[in-house]
Amino acid sequence: MPTDTARITALDTYDVRFPTSRSLDGSDAMNPDPDYSAAYLVLRTDAGDGLEGHGFTFTIGRGNDVQVAAIEALRGHVVGRSVSDLCADPGSLNRDLIGDSQLRWLGPEKGVMHMAIGAVVNAVWDLAAKRAGRPLWRLLAEAEPQWLVSQVDFRYLTDALTPDEALTLLERARDGRAERAGTLLARGYPAYTTSPGWLGYSDEKLTRLAKEALADGFTQIKLKVGADLSDDLRRCRAARAAIGPDVRMAIDANQRWDVADAIAWTNALAEFDPYWIEEPTSPDDILGHAAVRTAVAPVKVATGEHVQNRIVFKQLLQAGAIDVLQLDATRVGGVNENLAILLLAAKFGVPVCPHAGGVGLCELAQHLSMFDFIALSGTTQDRVLEYVDHLHEHFVTPTVVRDGHYRAPTTPGFSAQMHPESIAAYVYPGGTFWSTELEEQS
Repeated sequence: MPTDTARITALDTYDVRFPTSRSLDGSDAMNPDPDYSAAYLVLRTDAGDGLEGHGFTFTIGRGNDVQVAAIEALRGHVVGRSVSDLCADPGSLNRDLIGDSQLRWLGPEKGVMHMAIGAVVNAVWDLAAKRAGRPLWRLLAEAEPQWLVSQVDFRYLTDALTPDEALTLLERARDGRAERAGTLLARGYPAYTTSPGWLGYSDEKLTRLAKEALADGFTQIKLKVGADLSDDLRRCRAARAAIGPDVRMAIDANQRWDVADAIAWTNALAEFDPYWIEEPTSPDDILGHAAVRTAVAPVKVATGEHVQNRIVFKQLLQAGAIDVLQLDATRVGGVNENLAILLLAAKFGVPVCPHAGGVGLCELAQHLSMFDFIALSGTTQDRVLEYVDHLHEHFVTPTVVRDGHYRAPTTPGFSAQMHPESIAAYVYPGGTFWSTELEEQS
């Protein structure tokens, strides 16, 4: 049998920005005018099969140029590597990227460099799934538990989760995997929607979109809060009137509050029966989250989209600081680290409801939730995946949500690939959209 000599020949980057601030899509108390953006990359090979690895990390505008530069800094670790070796063991690249001591100094394992690592690692997983001819959720769900454990970096975790414990969790879930896969393909994975709740929307738009969400089959919506209490009281009242008493309504402060403010504000909104309060304070404040959780019960505390790595998630779980874990597909070091986070959540019995409010995050996060259902937690009880109805048209295999459920992707890959036309239009500053805009402003 001939040796596979194909190599990674290029890592190409793109600064892709969408002008969502103009319609206030994505607006919240901390981020009033975000431009949803993707620091995007493509791995190209000389395999001759036409397959590429696509990955990105999510930003909200001007930070994209910094994020793209960080991805560029990793090129030397990737170009020239064996395609077959890389796809057989993405963890090898993950370890090399995290282990670059001079770049690690900028973290370690946090911030812009760690997000860049996640983008590159996710692109490798996209390529691996395409070469395997399977969507990523299926590639992961059908993998041998021992191999999955080999993909996880357990450094700094073994006081809470050992490799043997992780293997036990995965082995325990083997029974029923086929039946759960059948259920997933037939019904999909439960979703909730944030689309009605952006802070910049009028009460009329909020009410209209909330009613539409119910008609579309959603059983949970989410509202942004935290800028002005009187506005929040009015908006929560309008939303609860629109959806009735039986539909869950989560609220999200996007880190706006100090601990005392978080407690007082959440309790002031308790009359509207919020299901959870999301990001009530700094994502780094583990003890603060624990204090909020004690003081606002029975309202649940959720966080994770800005939690920088598996070690902080470990401590949130150890401290009993959260009721709902919200991992992000692009904030941490890619699929490998998210496997660690999913295993930690399973060990502590905390449901995972991923963050997906951003360009392409719905496309990626669905694979992680579906893997978790089939091959780890084995349940969708109290688990919902965020959905926002923005920018899916730019992806080759966009997310499909029907009757309040994500339909399981069937196309090989990680659903990360954008249309070339979208990149050509929205790459900054030279894309057709932005060059026209900048010319008109000059």
